[in-house]
Amino acid sequence: MYSWIWRKLPFGLPGKLIGSLVLATATVALLWFVVFPWAEPLLPFDDVQVTQDSGVPGDGGITEPTGLPGEEELPYSTETNNAPPSTPNR
Repeated sequence: MYSWIWRKLPFGLPGKLIGSLVLATATVALLWFVVFPWAEPLLPFDDVQVTQDSGVPGDGGITEPTGLPGEEELPYSTETNNAPPSTPNR
C-alpha cells in the first residue's frame, strides 16, 4: 500500500517527500479532530470514583473496593509494599 502511494505521488523526490508529509499531517489531523472526539464518550477515561475526605492522612478521598458487582478483588495488598526479595534461579 505504501509503495503504491509513493509511486502515485507526483513531482519526483521533492514532491513525494512533501506529499508524504501532507498525507501524514492530514491523517493525524483527521484522527485528532474527528475520530478521537467521536470515540471519547465511548472510552472509560473519565470513570473515576472520588469521595469526600475520610479524615485519614494520606487517604486523598479515594474509596476502597466495596465488593459490589463488577468490582474485582485484588490478589495483593494495596496498603503495603513489603514483598520479600526474590532470588534468581541459576
